Amino acid sequence: MGKIATFSKPLLFQSKLLCFSLLYLFTSILLAVYFTFSATKCIFRSSPFDPIQGPLFFYPSSYGEHKHALPTTRSSCNSLFISQDYWEIFDEIEKIRRNSTEIGAPLRYMQGNNAVSFGGNLSFQKRLSYFDHLENGIEIPCGFFKRFPISTSDRISMEKCDGLVVVSAIFNDHDKIRQPKGLGSKTLDNVCFFMFVDDATLNRLHFHNMISRRSKEFKIGAWRIINVSIDQLYDDNAAMNGVIPKYLVHRLFPNSKYSIWIDAKLQLVVDPFLLVHSLVLKENVDMAISRHPFFVHTMEEAMATGRWKKWWDVNGLKIQMETYCENGLQPWNSDKPYPSDVPDSALILRKHSLATNLFSCLLFNELEAFNPRDQLPFAFVRDQMNPKLNLNMFEVEVFEQVAIEYRHNLKQGGPNVGPKTKMASSDLFVNRSCGKCEGYLLSMWGESHD
Repeated sequence: MGKIATFSKPLLFQSKLLCFSLLYLFTSILLAVYFTFSATKCIFRSSPFDPIQGPLFFYPSSYGEHKHALPTTRSSCNSLFISQDYWEIFDEIEKIRRNSTEIGAPLRYMQGNNAVSFGGNLSFQKRLSYFDHLENGIEIPCGFFKRFPISTSDRISMEKCDGLVVVSAIFNDHDKIRQPKGLGSKTLDNVCFFMFVDDATLNRLHFHNMISRRSKEFKIGAWRIINVSIDQLYDDNAAMNGVIPKYLVHRLFPNSKYSIWIDAKLQLVVDPFLLVHSLVLKENVDMAISRHPFFVHTMEEAMATGRWKKWWDVNGLKIQMETYCENGLQPWNSDKPYPSDVPDSALILRKHSLATNLFSCLLFNELEAFNPRDQLPFAFVRDQMNPKLNLNMFEVEVFEQVAIEYRHNLKQGGPNVGPKTKMASSDLFVNRSCGKCEGYLLSMWGESHD
């Protein structure tokens, strides 16, 4: 009898390992091509090779740390961020920290002595005279005309922070403390996290047994808690007290080289080293801030502030905007070297350079003079100051990739802030009475938003 013919599988398919390897290879190539040519995702590598996995603090259930997270509104992204290796970035920023000459020459600041207000209460013309800073010998008004009321031990700890500092604040128990996520294994040892709070917030933390009254220093997870006696600052304006650590961070931390301000309504989910490297160092800028998701003109934000009662004194808003219009504020146009005049200032990344420090001082002076709505004087200060600020106004989609936003703590009486003055009409320019901003508005209304 003849032999029965047998058929064997080709050699290629005899190896399951080889099949799986080829499948993995082709899948990886397809994904790489997709992410390279598609703008439908923001890629921001938030986890280093050896991230911290465990929780930084165990919150009591009564505190409700993660209630009311807001969903993101955008599913696409025009910017692609792929961070370098965590250790390379860590070593680079540590090298800058050790070489203090890497950061520009410091400003000289005016000294106060029990002044009427923390910022000196300067007239507009006096404030404007410091915008053109070409002589290094001139002293700049930059707050601290009254003592910043914190303990000596806290002050010493702040002065020891000589690298990267992350700063936030909660006044009037308006937000909850949330821990940063996606941190590398060396970040907690080399990045300072400071949270400024008032007595009302501190009492709430004590109520939830998150701190002990017997301790002279407070720490919750990554955050060192700094108690501020606000009755010695702006006792009727919690928002203005929050402006001090937000814009005078270079004075509170005089030895820091970089800083990240993050509103307490946000939770940081990307390592601070990666953020500073990608948005500041890699872009070779002084400061990085997200552009506003809807507005590009300052006046749009001013009108929304009045319409939605974000600030009660609408007549004061009108005076503020007319002052800026009279002294050079122009609507945004494509000739400006910035993509917008309106930021989302909930997240600010800074290199503590001369230009950044000057901008922060000048902006703080405007906030004290008018109101703490920091988006209103932003473009005026940025465009009028000299030397110019090298600024990265990044996409809103990037902002949504690096931070999670939560709702503020709900309070009786609604969201209104500021002194309870007699409220004017919510229309900033009622009956089309444009005053000194007529030229601005005509130019803005004729401008395309495409």
